[in-house]
Parts: sequence; C-alpha cells; structure tokens
Amino acid sequence: MFKGQPKGLYALALANTGERFGYYTMLAIFLLFLQAKFGFSAAVAGQFYAIFLAAVYFMPVIGGWLADRIGYGKCVVTGASVMFLGYCCLAIPTDAFASKGLALALMIAALLLIAVGTGLFKGNLQVMTGNLYDDPQYSAKRDSGFSLFYMAINLGAMFAPTAATALTNRHLAGSGLIYKADIPALAHQYLGGTLQDTSALESLKAMMPGSDIASMSLADFSHFYISQLSTAYNLGFAVACVSLIVSVGIYFAFRSTFKHTDVNAKQAKAANAPVAELTPKQTKDRVVALIFVFAVVIFFWMAFHQNGSSLTYFARDYTQASVSGITRIGFNIWPLFLIAVSVYTLFGIFQSESSRSKVLCGVATAALWGGAYALYSGMAPTLNILPQQFQQFNPFFVVALTPVSMAIFGALAKKGKEPSAPMKIALGMFVAALGYLIMLAASKGQPAPSELVAAGGVSPDPVVPTYLISTYLVLTFAELLLSPMGISFVSKVAPPKYKGLMMGLWFAATAIGNYLSSIPSMLWNNVPLWVNWTVLMALCVISGVVMVSMLRKLEAATA
Repeated sequence: MFKGQPKGLYALALANTGERFGYYTMLAIFLLFLQAKFGFSAAVAGQFYAIFLAAVYFMPVIGGWLADRIGYGKCVVTGASVMFLGYCCLAIPTDAFASKGLALALMIAALLLIAVGTGLFKGNLQVMTGNLYDDPQYSAKRDSGFSLFYMAINLGAMFAPTAATALTNRHLAGSGLIYKADIPALAHQYLGGTLQDTSALESLKAMMPGSDIASMSLADFSHFYISQLSTAYNLGFAVACVSLIVSVGIYFAFRSTFKHTDVNAKQAKAANAPVAELTPKQTKDRVVALIFVFAVVIFFWMAFHQNGSSLTYFARDYTQASVSGITRIGFNIWPLFLIAVSVYTLFGIFQSESSRSKVLCGVATAALWGGAYALYSGMAPTLNILPQQFQQFNPFFVVALTPVSMAIFGALAKKGKEPSAPMKIALGMFVAALGYLIMLAASKGQPAPSELVAAGGVSPDPVVPTYLISTYLVLTFAELLLSPMGISFVSKVAPPKYKGLMMGLWFAATAIGNYLSSIPSMLWNNVPLWVNWTVLMALCVISGVVMVSMLRKLEAATA
C-alpha cells in the first residue's frame, strides 16, 4: 500500500492534513454558530453555508490560473498566510446584540479571507502531488497515491467534530451551562418577542441550576446563553489557526522531498527542461473531456455536502439525542481512530514481505483492537450526542476504507479489469443515490419540518442514529469512487500548461455543487422530508446515466 510511493507524498499529504483539520473543525460548527449567534433561520444559515462553501471551492480557479504563471509553491505559502488571518478574525468574540453589524461584517471578511487563502493553497498543493507521479518511476502509483493523499485529508477531518464539541462543552460547562440544541432558537424568539409560550425556555433554564443562572430573568438568561455559546464556537475556530501553523511547519521542514515538483510549464520552458507537448486537437479534446466530467460531478457534491446542512438538521430534529449499545463506540473518536489504524496493520499482515513484519503487524492489530475495546468498555451505558458529532463518520469511513478500496482496484488492475476513472465516477453517482434511499426509509412517518413547531421543535418519535450512520457509510463508498479518482484523473489528463487551471476547475465544479447544496435547506421548511431526499436521489441517478452514455468518448479523448 505504502511501498513504492515517492517520499514527497507523505510531506504534502500531512501538510494538507493539518490545514484540513482546522477547516473541518470550523465547518463542523459553522452552521450552528450562524443560528446561535445571529438567530438565522435554517434557510438563511443554509445560504451562508452554501455561499461560503462555493467560494472556498471556486477560488482555486483563480489560484490555479495564478500558479500556472508564478509558481505553485508561492501560491501555497501565500494561501496559508491569508487563511491564517481569516481564521484569526473568525476567532475574535464579538457581541451580536450590541454590535450586530460589526460582528456580521467581521465574520464575512473572515470568510472571504479563508476562501481566498484556500483557493491559493488547496488546488496547488494537489497539483504538486500530481507532479510527483510525472516521473515514470512512480506513474503507475498515481491513483493509489491520491487515495492515500485523500485518506490523509480525512484523517484531519475525522478529529474535527470531536475537537469542536470538546471546546464547546468545556466553555459552556465553565459558565455553568449545558448544550441543548433548541435553546438558541427559543432564546432568539424570546428576545425578538415572537415566543408566545415561554414554558419550554423556562424548563431549559431550570436544567442549569447555578446560583447566578437561577436568579436571571429569561431575557438575561437568553443573552447570556447565546453569548457564551457563540464564544465557545469562536474558540473552535481558533483551532484552525493552530493547525495551520503545524501544516506550514511540515511543509517547510520536508520541502526537500517535493521541491522538484514546484515547477510549472512556464518555469520549465524557461529553464529548458523537457515539457510534454500536445497537439492543439489533443489539448482541446482533453479540456472538453475534463469540463464534461466537472459538469457531472456538480450533482454529486450537491448531494454529498448535505452533511453540514439538511443531514445536520435531521440529526438535530429527527434523531435520538442519546445512544446506547455498540453504537456508542461511533461517538468516541479514540476507539474509532484505533479501529481505523488497525485496518492498515491488518492489511500489513498480508502485504508485508517478511515474516517479522507480518508478526509485528499482527501484534499491532491485536493491541489496537484491545485498546478500542478497553475504551468502549469504559464508556457510560448511555451517551448524550450532539448533531455535529455525526460528521466524524464520513472521514472515519474514508480513512478506514481506503485500504479496502486500494486492494479491490489493485486486484482488478492485475486482472486487467479495473474500471476507468470516468466509469468509477459514474458508479459513484449511483452509489450516492443509494445513500438517500436510506434517508427515505428513515423519514417514513416523520412530520414535515414545518410541523415540528407544534411538536416542540423535535420529532415526537426520533429515529435511531443508525440511519444517519448508514447514510454516511454509503456516501463514503461513493466518495471513494469519485473524489480521489477524479483528482488523480485531472492531474493525469490536464494539458501541462493548464494544470493549475484544470485543478482549479475541478474545485469550481465542487463550488457549484456546494452552492446547490443549499436547495434542500431552502426547501426544508416548505416540503415533506421525502421530497428533499427524492430530489437528491434523482439528480445522482440522472448524472450517472449521462456519464455512462459518454464513457467511450471520454476514454478515447483521454487515452
């Protein structure tokens, strides 16, 4: 699995791991922060979320275009610096009541800096990773290399919800408060004069019997709770500042292992280095094929990025707020981490070439399983869970299933039966549709979101967390078929002089999909649950069918 990969892969992957950890820590609580601090509705918060995601993934077009002219490394370092400023601005606590305009302006400025910085950083780091495999010595390892690179991204993302949750709970506990998902909405309604029945807010306040809290009026309690919760989220955003420092440290410490990849076509030509030349027709065919692929994957990202919007709403409003039994292990990041690592040591037993290595991998696997079981045994019989904790399942599944994916495609490749990258993308679309079939089953008999107000804001019969966990598992299968393979495909097929731009356009497709992900949020309070999931299923199936119909042309153009 790791054998034969260029050394620079690990440095670039770990640099990306640090940056992604901070980004996903911020993203895990961003939508909840918008609603808690500013009292935004689900539709408005979903719009902010979608526009920000669209900007984050559109900016690599500009970053790639710029890198094709001035160099990849310069853009990466500049991007990290700009992102750092953005996260610092987002981490500054502000009073949304006394200076709402200032708080909103500072947040928007921070989001813009993060988007611009990501545009300079993310795509160009991946272009440099792809350049490692232009060396004939490593060319056959391109797909597996990007699978490992993608796994490293998700290793950072896996810990993000836990970090965000820990900081939120720690700060609230220090203020004598506990987290309850419905308090911010009720508090904003009360302060806005639209909450007619204050009994629910009174009962929530009574759950926190601190002496200061007990003596507060509902108005004071509402101000205090919203202020403390938004400050807790600010602390979560500060994590990204620290993780970026680590990321940049790794980048410079191991730069010697990938310095040779920091050369674009313009720089190579100026240095009289060999540059692969394509005919105008070859260039046109490749660009057209890539743009078609970009257009199709838009609808995958629209469906996939419901994890931060409609799936989070479903976790909050329709899913049990506690968990017991074996499912508890999924809500403790440390057993999950040990299980994920054990997948790699387990594969090492079969892939190691020496008996000593096989034994060491076997011992390590047994130790990791024992550690995971010990942590699980020490957990409380019933755990209270938060909506954002569900977001750790997707990165966990990516990390744990990457070796499985690599083994399957490696075995198919040896038999000459490995699907082409466009075929993998088409399969990913069909698999994503299955994920929302699970959500259809979960939503059967549930009231529409517009009807929840009468039910106290949450479903009177919430479903077990297994539905959402299963959905994330299936969506991860789809992601592994589509995302790392797509990035690898772009790095291989893109004409040399347009590498940065083409990688940027891959992210631009993601940006459009991210923006379109707001549609279910806008529909959330206006349609039954099944309508949202059916729309997402239909778009994935149609996109998969279109992709299959174009396979021959795509494979011929990119051969």
